[in-house]
Amino acid sequence: MTEAAKIAVVLLSGGLDSMVTGALAREQGFRLHALSIDYGQRHRRELQSAQAIAEKLEVERHVQLPLDLRQFGASALTADIDVPKDGVGDNIPVTYVPARNLLFLALTTAFAESSDASDIFIGVNALDYSGYPDCRPEFIASFAETARLGTRQGVEGRPFAIHAPLQHMTKADIASECNRLGLDPAWSWSCYDPTPDGLACGLCDSCRLRLKGFAEASVKDTTRYAGKPS
Repeated sequence: MTEAAKIAVVLLSGGLDSMVTGALAREQGFRLHALSIDYGQRHRRELQSAQAIAEKLEVERHVQLPLDLRQFGASALTADIDVPKDGVGDNIPVTYVPARNLLFLALTTAFAESSDASDIFIGVNALDYSGYPDCRPEFIASFAETARLGTRQGVEGRPFAIHAPLQHMTKADIASECNRLGLDPAWSWSCYDPTPDGLACGLCDSCRLRLKGFAEASVKDTTRYAGKPS
């Protein structure tokens, strides 16, 4: 297999960050496989976007895996808890899903190993984000070592490379990359709490960070919002 034909597995949530990450992997010459997790999130819109993005990026194999984290609850994304709309704070918000990226990366690693792929792409960001601990560089580095120790591929000397190309980007940087790569922002979905008529709320942490990034980058966000922060 030539270098240009290698497979990369992308953890594709359907959000802006995962879309840009997938496009960056494709730009590097990888063939793409993608994993999306149906974890019982409070709406289906993000998964619909993941499907659309997979088609736009010409993903060869896209798996949508059911994993009902509603059984655990403890998050505004998986339980009957109000999504905060009062701005991004300094504490880990109630939208944090316990150990989500730890679980998702483990599943993505299993998918990669079954695809004979050594490259995993994840769209975590540790600058303009909600403070989730499983988005930090030290977590990604630690997981890569865990994957090396805990897989046949790792112990046979073919460890996984965990690529987090957005790790140190601002949301403005990510919006600029979205524009440079020729992606339509509306293909992706970031809102935690869409309105009944299918608009992004514009006020949850994720919407606020996204809107701020596009504004700072002077790039048009084609997503339709019900409102915007004052």
